[in-house]
Amino acid sequence: MKGSKRSIHAVTTWVRRQPPKMKAFLAVLLGLAALLFLRIVVHDHDSLFVAAEFVHALGISVLIYKLTKEKTCAGLSLKSQELTAMFLGVRLYCSFVMEYDIHTILDMATLVTTLWVIYMIRFKLKASYMDDKDNLAIYHVVIPCALLSLLIHPTTRHHTVNRILWAFCVYLEAVSVLPQLRVMQNTKIVEPFTAHYVFALGVARFLSCAHWVLQVLDTRGRLLTALGYGLWPSMVLLSEIVQTFILADFCYYYVKSLVGGQLVLRLPSGVV
Repeated sequence: MKGSKRSIHAVTTWVRRQPPKMKAFLAVLLGLAALLFLRIVVHDHDSLFVAAEFVHALGISVLIYKLTKEKTCAGLSLKSQELTAMFLGVRLYCSFVMEYDIHTILDMATLVTTLWVIYMIRFKLKASYMDDKDNLAIYHVVIPCALLSLLIHPTTRHHTVNRILWAFCVYLEAVSVLPQLRVMQNTKIVEPFTAHYVFALGVARFLSCAHWVLQVLDTRGRLLTALGYGLWPSMVLLSEIVQTFILADFCYYYVKSLVGGQLVLRLPSGVV
């Protein structure tokens, strides 16, 4: 056991000493290896979507426990929750008018939970909310997503407004976690329940991204064609990849901390 811990420590030390470009290359390599593993092991790639939703639900359960049992919202970003509610609300509207399916029911349940979390942070547990640490302005995230959705959106036969709104929620979902990462960057110390929640988000988004990528490979690109033409299909895939890699660095330090037996996650400068 001690030998394995020393080996893991040696590997993590080596990775930490690498320049940013090498770290990015290693992250991409690890991601491709994980995709290859999932493609070989998981025969029904639709089950990856179910797994992503299950892991996300686990993360939300941890969040609910933190707010109800620990009676504190310290370390949580209210702005990330508000951005999540925003893109879920837009996506629900688009689902009702464009494509009603199982995603609609799941999104509705997640939106209700997210609104409850917002209520708890704003009113019940306001005293423990780190307002000074949650300092990434929402408009810095929303405006670029809105502008991008005006320029690049689906080319389907739906109404133009609905197509723009659909693109907006896809782009906003990809970056909605940024305020939460800013909070963790400002505090440098992440308590266990918040760390578990954010790690669950990272795993869920990776599984969702894997589902998309493997579906594209399985259909030999026909899935992208079904989404429309122009830049939109590529942007959908890029958004899935972006929201995965945004959390990759945090997940690395989370696993390292877990292996080292540390209950509180301490982040080095410039991690997130």
